[in-house]
Amino acid sequence: MNTSQTLAQHYGQLLNLVDPWIIKDVELDTDNLRLTISVSTQKGAKLPCPECGKPCSKEDHRQERIWRHLDTMQFETLIICKLPRINCSEHGVLSAKAPWADEYSRFTMLYEKFAIDVLIASKNVQSAKGLLRLSWDQIHELQKRAVTRGMERRQDDEIRHVGIDEKNFLKGHSYVSLLTDIDKGRVLEVVPNRTEEAAKSLLSTLSEKQKMGVEAAAVDMWAPFLNATKAVIPGADIVHDKYHVATYLGKAVDAVRKKENSLMLKSGNDSLKGTKYLWLTNPDNWSKEAKKTFREIASDEMKVGRAWAIKESFRHFWNYRYFGSAKSFFKSWFYWATHSRLKPIIAAAKTIKRHLKGIMAYLKHHITNAVSEGLNSKIQSIKANARGFRNFQNYRIAILFHCGKLELYP
Repeated sequence: MNTSQTLAQHYGQLLNLVDPWIIKDVELDTDNLRLTISVSTQKGAKLPCPECGKPCSKEDHRQERIWRHLDTMQFETLIICKLPRINCSEHGVLSAKAPWADEYSRFTMLYEKFAIDVLIASKNVQSAKGLLRLSWDQIHELQKRAVTRGMERRQDDEIRHVGIDEKNFLKGHSYVSLLTDIDKGRVLEVVPNRTEEAAKSLLSTLSEKQKMGVEAAAVDMWAPFLNATKAVIPGADIVHDKYHVATYLGKAVDAVRKKENSLMLKSGNDSLKGTKYLWLTNPDNWSKEAKKTFREIASDEMKVGRAWAIKESFRHFWNYRYFGSAKSFFKSWFYWATHSRLKPIIAAAKTIKRHLKGIMAYLKHHITNAVSEGLNSKIQSIKANARGFRNFQNYRIAILFHCGKLELYP
């Protein structure tokens, strides 16, 4: 066996080629650090029909194609081949399937798997580009193909609890809406905008079986999301959790602080200056300095202090196990809030009362949008590492690639 035959056999084994596929030639370009492997088929051999698998005669060949393969040592490795076309008595003339790559891909399956691992590990497209020696467009194409495969493979499995949340996309008022599987901690789908129609299209990506199986949805108190949820999955309970309520009460406390701080500054008192996050942060997470500042301010009778006390008091609601006790607590709390003479607090209390059914539903399902919030942090990291996304489809692909828990490999 000569050197040429030995190389052909060697690379044939590495590529796991079987009859009738053979290595035709191996070319080493030491100047450009590139190894090119030419693949062909044995003369007169029959190939399986890609539709039915029946052995068929070759009709002709397509134009030469190139696939990127795993590097051989420091050499970029390419596979080139003129794919045969077969003539099937049942399905007509079709291109034979390359055993080393998926249809339409310009990468071998082994290379795609490796690239996916690199992208997941690096979480940074710029770094992955350097490691894989690929362009931005090639990286995106790999991610797109992986997500498409994963979404097609996603089984019609049971989804009991979903969350709907929004995420800022571009600068200004540009948003996307996300549907999450709360129990499995994964993003199910992403759509542009945060309108009622967007939320409906988001929920409509669930199969009819899945829609029927959804027991509850963690949704903000925003009308478009609520209307869409009621329309598409009417059998599911709508749940407003502590994060939604805390957001409304936090904004109310901050509104009280702003107004009071403005009046105090006019009289030369800057006690509230720079205390915004003191009133919005969980007291359990206060630093020693924050606790000291609070004690100093709390000694004075300030409106923001009363607003903060009302906000903090509502945290006890989430500890109740029985609906009757929770309703009694809310009745007392609501009276306190609405008689506080603090307009932002009164408005927030009335908003909460209008959505009391959804808040009470938390006591039954105990689901929160914490999963969505956690995913939002991950998405923000992806966005920062990519230095932003100008195209929604690229943004969607990146989110589902990293947060969809999909089967990505070819």
